[in-house]
Amino acid sequence: MFVIFFIAAVLLFGGVVMGLWNAILPAVIGVKTITFMQALGILLLSKILFGGFGRRGGWRSEKHNAWRDKMAEKLATMTPEEREKFKAEWKNRCGRSRWSVHKEDSPGAMAE
Repeated sequence: MFVIFFIAAVLLFGGVVMGLWNAILPAVIGVKTITFMQALGILLLSKILFGGFGRRGGWRSEKHNAWRDKMAEKLATMTPEEREKFKAEWKNRCGRSRWSVHKEDSPGAMAE
């Protein structure tokens, strides 16, 4: 039964990819239409590049979740002073801070 469902899912997803590609992209960005086999190739390529279509794999893997949980635990155990020091250090490393609003990001920045 699994094999039949797998084949049906591959055919369905391939058809959806081909249909959406051919209905949208030629008109929007001027690319050529694709065949069903090319749609299956794009589907396989997306599976390789971005992980899976289910809960496992991809860039949101268990390893990523473990890192996120570890960082959340570390931030939770910090004092407010340590947290501010940590944020300042990452702001210096990355150039931008997701925790603060920069002048160029504020709504009235263009009017000034």
